[in-house]
Amino acid sequence: MTRLEESKIKEHYHSDNLLQKIKDALQKAGKDLTRLELKDLAPVDQLHTGGALSSIELFRKAGFLPDEQVLDAGCGIGGSSRLLAKEFNCRVTGLDLSDLFIECAVFLTNCTGLEEKVRFQEGSVIDLPFEDHSFDAILCQHILMNIEDKAAAVKEFYRVLKPGGKLVLHEISQGLGQGICYPVPWASKASLSFLEPWEDLACIIQQAGFEKAFVSDESRKASLWWEKVKKASETHTQRPDSLGPGIVFGENAIFFGQNMAANFKNNTVCLIEALFKKGKDD
Repeated sequence: MTRLEESKIKEHYHSDNLLQKIKDALQKAGKDLTRLELKDLAPVDQLHTGGALSSIELFRKAGFLPDEQVLDAGCGIGGSSRLLAKEFNCRVTGLDLSDLFIECAVFLTNCTGLEEKVRFQEGSVIDLPFEDHSFDAILCQHILMNIEDKAAAVKEFYRVLKPGGKLVLHEISQGLGQGICYPVPWASKASLSFLEPWEDLACIIQQAGFEKAFVSDESRKASLWWEKVKKASETHTQRPDSLGPGIVFGENAIFFGQNMAANFKNNTVCLIEALFKKGKDD
C-alpha cells in the first residue's frame, strides 16, 4: 500500500474533533468519564460485525491466555484491545493508521482504568514498528479489506510473532455474488475496498509460513446480525451527536445496516473466523 492509498484510508476514517464528540455523547448519556465501563463504550468502539459478543466468542476459541503479549492490528479506538485486557487479562498493544483513533483509544483506556495493560501506537501494518518476535498473538479484526498488499502485511505479522505465536482473524472476504452496495463501514466507495476471496487470502497467509489451525465461515450469523442492525435503523433514527457509528462515519453510517444486510444476503461478502500459527522452530 502506498502512502497515497494509506492517506485515502485515513481520510475515510477521519472525523473532526472525534474525541470531543465522544466525550460529549458520553456525558449526554449520563456517563461518568472517570469511571467508564466497557459496556458504556460498546455503541462506538465495537463497530465490527457481531459486536463485543462475537469478539469474546472468537477470543475464547482462539485460546487467548493471561499475560500474553497481543498486537491488535488496526485497533480503531481500542474496543477489542480493552476487551482482551479486561476479559482475558492480556497485555495488548493497539496499532492504527489514524492519529485521531489513537488519541481516542488512549483517553478511553484511561477512563476504564486499563492503561496498565493496554498501550497504543500509530503505525502501518505493512511496516510494523516492532522488533522481531515481539508478540504471542496478533488480532486481525476487520482490517485486511482496507489493505491492498496483503502479502506485505502478513509477512510483517509473521516477523513480529514469536515462534509458536498465533494469528487470529475476524475478517470480511469477497463472496461469489456481484456488486457490493456502498457505503460500508470500511469503504465509502469501491476504490477503498480490497476484498479477496477467502481461498486467496488463506493461500497468502500459508505462503508466508503460517499453519492453519481452524477456519469457520460465520457468514450466516453475520447476515442475521446485520438484519437486526437494519431493522433497528429503520425503527430508530440515531441522532448525529449520540453515541454510535455516526460519530465516526458521519451520514454514511445511516446506510450501513441496509447495505451490509444486502451484501450478506446477496453473498457479495462473507465473514470468516480463523486461527493460524507460526511454527515453533521459526
